[in-house]
Amino acid sequence: MDGFEVSNRVSGTVHGNVIQGGNVTVHLEPQRRIPHQVRPPRRTFVNRERELAALTGALGRAGRDGPAIVVFTGLAGVGKTELVAKFATEQAAQFPGGVLYADLKAYRHGAAVDLAGVLEGFLRALGVRVPDVEAERFGEFRTATAGQRCLVFLDNVEHAAEVRALLPTSGLLVAAGRQRLDALRMDGAEVLRLERLDETAAAALVRGWLSAGRGTDGEVAALVERCAGLPLALNAVGSQLLGRSRLSVGQVVAELADWDSKLAILNNDEGNLRRTYDPVYERLSAPARALYHLIGVHPGPFVSAELAGATGVEDADEALDELCGAHLLDVVVDDGPEERFQAHDVVRTHAHARARELPGRAELLAGTVAYFRGRASVADRAMGSRLRVQEPSGDDLPGFGSYAAALEWFQAERADLRAVVEAAAGQGWHGEVWRLCESLWPLYHGRKHYEDLIATHRLGVESAQWDNQPDAVVRMRNQLARAYYERREFPLAAEQLALAAEQVPLVTDRRLAGVLYETDGLLCLADGRTARAVERFTLALEENRGDDHGEIVQSYNVAQALIADGRAEEALAVLDEARARAVDTEDTDMLMKLPLVRARAHRALGRLDLAVADAAECARRAAGLSQYAKEAQAHTLLVELAEEQGDAALAARSRERLQELQAR
Repeated sequence: MDGFEVSNRVSGTVHGNVIQGGNVTVHLEPQRRIPHQVRPPRRTFVNRERELAALTGALGRAGRDGPAIVVFTGLAGVGKTELVAKFATEQAAQFPGGVLYADLKAYRHGAAVDLAGVLEGFLRALGVRVPDVEAERFGEFRTATAGQRCLVFLDNVEHAAEVRALLPTSGLLVAAGRQRLDALRMDGAEVLRLERLDETAAAALVRGWLSAGRGTDGEVAALVERCAGLPLALNAVGSQLLGRSRLSVGQVVAELADWDSKLAILNNDEGNLRRTYDPVYERLSAPARALYHLIGVHPGPFVSAELAGATGVEDADEALDELCGAHLLDVVVDDGPEERFQAHDVVRTHAHARARELPGRAELLAGTVAYFRGRASVADRAMGSRLRVQEPSGDDLPGFGSYAAALEWFQAERADLRAVVEAAAGQGWHGEVWRLCESLWPLYHGRKHYEDLIATHRLGVESAQWDNQPDAVVRMRNQLARAYYERREFPLAAEQLALAAEQVPLVTDRRLAGVLYETDGLLCLADGRTARAVERFTLALEENRGDDHGEIVQSYNVAQALIADGRAEEALAVLDEARARAVDTEDTDMLMKLPLVRARAHRALGRLDLAVADAAECARRAAGLSQYAKEAQAHTLLVELAEEQGDAALAARSRERLQELQAR
């Protein structure tokens, strides 16, 4: 209508994505966070027009017959990651589904990559529910990427099968690695080798950070030659030139040449690492050099100021700043609770080489393992009381302000923790191995990381046996059995229980027999033997008499079995007593879990209003503890109850919250 301006307004009360006003309820589509997991490129990026054009061309082909694939191979440090970072930043608008990134080296254990773990991270970033059954994650990922085009960047790929397993349904997958991966040509991939920068491009990179008039053309050319045209090496040397204005380009070139004659060069596919990085290392301050040693010894991918300080690095924050300024470390881009850093593969290779020469290398590794064992113990204890075989440790380390904070630290350090367990096992430090495994239970069970649990606890069982600790053997085998149970591999779970039972006559804590009865009760429930499950959980309860938390947990299990056996009224009586005990002892974890079982009992008895109230209490408490899986169970039950009651508003609110949980 010419000459008129029309506007519409909706007023009322806002509940998340629901607006209620008068007799009108408006449901808005929830805002989905679009992930962008690739870090920004460095401002020194130069050249690579051919490769950027190849990526743009692949983007144009994406969607015609499925996703497009581009593979870049080349030496470490040649700029593969930087190239994709440049492309992803410039073309972000072309990927409405988001930009996903995974460094497969962080997920590689031996020859195999934890592909289900990679997909877990992708699905969380996409705001999609993560199936507990790991095999289902592949289908869920294909479904999630069918609607909107996304970019998936896989770094440090070694095998074509790794790429095929992680292909999105639509969009573009870019893989980078040192292997050629020619087999992917059968999948339509374009395989390109990324060469070192030519003299002109490398000189332009150097001139990009050199001040005007500093360094002749000949000196710059000599520097490029000494760094073999590798952008990573040029940036590392360049950062020190910038930081030391009195150091001339010619002096740096002379130092590099001198190192050639004094050092045994590491000639391999990485290039001459020591020729380039030893001079950089020698110019580091003493704290930064100590941090570099830690990088070379630490078996995991991440370092933090807290880890550095705990292992003896002085002025850890300043040392981290110095290594970041020298392009030897990058800040990890994620939602972890504290700032963490990661070194490039080339830097880690050189750091490992330097660390081999350290007289105190074994002590530094022992300190690293001790830090993670102590910190894991502190985090575990922050998440509530439970049966523990080991004595508390880590009291000299910072604590956690809440249950949720401890869980988020566990999640962020997951790759480090597994690597440390494996390194300790390799050293034969058996006591450290099983103690770490025991503390990792709330992470692996709470966040459903059963692949990690199985891998570490196999080592834990062996270490507990070598350490002649029957209590720990039973603990390790039971936790391993629970992982198999959760994966519905029931025969393997039963096998672990039988092996654990052989140790029961030797244990000093009878509650350990109770945990075996508990897991056996779960297996009975799984195959429909409900009366037998009640019996096994009752035995577990008797073994836990005198332990408040143990009695509450087993009462919770008895109640679940009673409901399954058609005895919901009896279950409520058991739950009332357990709740009173949990209130008296301030058992936060069980005060969260008990209402969900109460809700199921009330539902079985047709008391839907009471069931809704209990499920809502579970959801509220779980949200406060960042126990997303348990909160999702509560909201799933609330949706079912709302549909049975015909309560559309309740169903909408719980579905909305489920979407938010999936985004986490």
